Amino acid sequence: MYTFSKKLKTVSIALMIIGALGVVYGFMTSHKSFDEVETMLAEEASHHGGGHGEDVAHAAPSHDEHTSEDAHTEGGHADTVDEHTKHVEHVQHQIANRPWSAVYVAAFFFFMIALGVLAFYAIQFAAQAGWSPVLFRVMEGITAYVLPGALIVLAIAVASHFLGHNSIFVWMNENMTNPEHQDYDKLVAGKSSFLNLPWFIIRGLIFIAGWSLYRHFARKFSIAQDNADVNDNSNFKKSFRIAAGFLVFYIYTESMMSWDWIMSVDPHWFSTLFGWYVFASMFVSGITVIALITMYLKSKDLLPFVNDSHLHDLAKFMFAISIFWTYLWFSQFMLIWYSNIPEEVTYFVTRFADYKLPFLGMVVMNFVFPLLVLMNSDYKRIPWFVVMAGIVILCGHYIDVFNMIMPATVGDRWFIGIPEIGAIMLFAGLFIFIVFTALTKAPLLAKGNPFIKESEHFHY
Repeated sequence: MYTFSKKLKTVSIALMIIGALGVVYGFMTSHKSFDEVETMLAEEASHHGGGHGEDVAHAAPSHDEHTSEDAHTEGGHADTVDEHTKHVEHVQHQIANRPWSAVYVAAFFFFMIALGVLAFYAIQFAAQAGWSPVLFRVMEGITAYVLPGALIVLAIAVASHFLGHNSIFVWMNENMTNPEHQDYDKLVAGKSSFLNLPWFIIRGLIFIAGWSLYRHFARKFSIAQDNADVNDNSNFKKSFRIAAGFLVFYIYTESMMSWDWIMSVDPHWFSTLFGWYVFASMFVSGITVIALITMYLKSKDLLPFVNDSHLHDLAKFMFAISIFWTYLWFSQFMLIWYSNIPEEVTYFVTRFADYKLPFLGMVVMNFVFPLLVLMNSDYKRIPWFVVMAGIVILCGHYIDVFNMIMPATVGDRWFIGIPEIGAIMLFAGLFIFIVFTALTKAPLLAKGNPFIKESEHFHY
């Protein structure tokens, strides 16, 4: 039986505490007054355009002067003041969005790792794979995070509506579906039968219930198989059947989840590839974490039955799914960019204009680096090499999620600072604590699996 080391437990708790402090700091510093934002914009303009900042500061009156008689009598000046006010309020809203978005990105990133592992685990049972049973307990430990991780993501999405004034999902603003209100949006109103808060929550709970029930019964049957008679494979057969059924449920719900929890932050944009794109990201991230935790446990002499052939296969999956992710990324980007349809291409124009470094950087981290590092077969058997590649891949896919969320919520006001790093530390600590606690609940070898001997003697 694995014992959660005091050192690692302390690290996980420390990460949660320090991360929580960073998140609280982000929220405390995100609420700026109208005048503070106005001054900030004037300073930015002065830095970029010489004396332009003074023109902005003088041309637009302060917040207290917006009701002046001149603004009412001079039509042109009134329009200028109105536009200026809207711009400042828009930037003020973007700055307030940042901590909500930072927390949401980190929460979704760690949740999607666990969900990706759950799909990979189900595939192993459905395929009756012979190489992977020695890794099943590691996978089961990681998937323990699916239920709390998913509930946290859904809770943040809903809380941002009630506490953050629609900071992440603008379509939650009921005024956007009211034809008599100035915020009315015809396109959002047309999607309101699907994109509405009650139905959003119900769908989310259905997704979470399905994923969690599969994880619960798969784990239950796996442990029961360990305690069954030598010739009794009934629990394994149950695992096989529910895995096949779950994968059908998963492929539908994962796509719908990606529409709800990610794509709807840009309610004017859609992509028919998006569900697969998010799947590829979570799949490769999940497999990477399996490899990293396996190598950590093996370095502690806790997985003597895992050999370099198992590591080689995990690294092959990391390499292959990175290529698959790139194929989907390029297919989505190239077709939209080349067709240049305004309502579609705006998504990528925004990212090229304001997120060029992370947008192109993640392609290097998620494709070029894994391609060069993991192409050689021999390197896939070197633990430190796989660890290095895995860390880069995980960082790249965090930036991928960052790029999917931030442009719609904070615009060009993005920065990877204390709120973002704090959120990563908070959920990394929680992830480690839940996963390694789950690993202590059962032996690290699924000895009752009928393919366990084949897996233990897996060499090539």
